[in-house]
Amino acid sequence: MPVASTPRTTTPSKRVLDSAQFISRRSHDVSVPTKGILHATKEIQHRMKQSNYSTSSWKSHPLNPKTADSSAIEWIFLIDALNFSFWTTRPTNEQYAVTLDEKTYRGYWSLCAAVNRAQREGVDLTDARVYARISEEELRQVFRTDDPRVQEEIPMFQERLHVLHEVGRVLVDKYQGRFANLLKECRGSAQAVAERVVGEFPCFRDEHLYRGKSVAMYKRAQILVADLWACFEGCGAGAFKDIDQVTMFADYRVPQALYHFGALRYSPRLMRHLREDGKLPSGHPWEVEIRANSIWAVECIRRQLQADGCKDINAVLIDFYMWDYAKDNAEAMQDIPIHLTRSVFY
Repeated sequence: MPVASTPRTTTPSKRVLDSAQFISRRSHDVSVPTKGILHATKEIQHRMKQSNYSTSSWKSHPLNPKTADSSAIEWIFLIDALNFSFWTTRPTNEQYAVTLDEKTYRGYWSLCAAVNRAQREGVDLTDARVYARISEEELRQVFRTDDPRVQEEIPMFQERLHVLHEVGRVLVDKYQGRFANLLKECRGSAQAVAERVVGEFPCFRDEHLYRGKSVAMYKRAQILVADLWACFEGCGAGAFKDIDQVTMFADYRVPQALYHFGALRYSPRLMRHLREDGKLPSGHPWEVEIRANSIWAVECIRRQLQADGCKDINAVLIDFYMWDYAKDNAEAMQDIPIHLTRSVFY
């Protein structure tokens, strides 16, 4: 549940990390086992080296921008403004999907495919002046599925429409309709960007109550700066001097990979719930514990990698790798349930 803003006495990422540690120390149903962290660190280190995983891996996906320019900045902001809640319980052939260049995309990638398709059709959906006042009918056309037999629409359609109007109006009113202008004012600081985004766009304000304390997760604000960093490969508009402070981005897919590698442990009652139903309302203690312990687990892995001499691997790269691993090995991990929460925060 959204709460009054967490006090801004530290940087956004520090608030997230402090929240994660606070919750991890008090969690009843999720834990971060030390032996599991050591095992996960070795596995992840080996696999990342084997695949030469780096920021350049981001551009390798066919839907991501290939040129790091101003257009890419606006595309990334739009995508991360809408980067939430893609899970579905329907069979694959009944799921919302978008086909582009003869390939069908589901989940997060269906969003990217829909935006890219709209741009090809002449709708500049990366222009804040366009999406600040886009109509429901126009957005339904953007997010239409290609298969008329599929009844499922993109999840949380009305919330996505609201988000576009909200962030679009702020950009038009304060930044001449361009996120690049906000980015420029932050002078190469990932923390300044995240702070500005969390402060000015309520839909990015991923804050909750846990045991009476306001805690921060900031998934989309942090992945926004991480995507910019990856797209620009740490140069130009993505040259963030403090990128290593950014934590992992707490969602529902990376926890599954962390559990697979032994870096997370669930209580029997939580695992039973996840297997039987999996649905949790936003702000539920179990949901908060899963997300916070995932952040803390990745931080522990990062610290162990640093101790092992891997100074160039930060939490961003670990998260990117774990998310890709979970998507690429979905069948191998299908017995590990994910939590299902409808939320604009992830």
